[in-house]
Amino acid sequence: MEKSIFEHSNVFRFSDQVEYSSGGIISKQVINRQVGTVTLFSFDQGQRLSTHSAPYDAMLQVIEGKAEIIINDIQFILTTGETIIMPAGIPHAVNATEKFKMVLTMIKG
Repeated sequence: MEKSIFEHSNVFRFSDQVEYSSGGIISKQVINRQVGTVTLFSFDQGQRLSTHSAPYDAMLQVIEGKAEIIINDIQFILTTGETIIMPAGIPHAVNATEKFKMVLTMIKG
């Protein structure tokens, strides 16, 4: 079991824990357990995760900015504070329509 770079019992803001990278995507694992993971991401405008599927349900929370999320060919526009669940086995993609940050929680089971 890999240790997180984040300390337990310590108050923090997700949006302060990752910077933007010009022309890139940054990810930081917050929690990595056998039952699931929590990962923090930042996307520069125009960056994307191409269409793929995952074997587990995933919850995507936009914590800053705006993104286009495509699930099973259906487009969703999410802004700061909005959340969507991407079901296991269903194709999805993430497109940064502007700079944005998100928290991705995957539950295995």
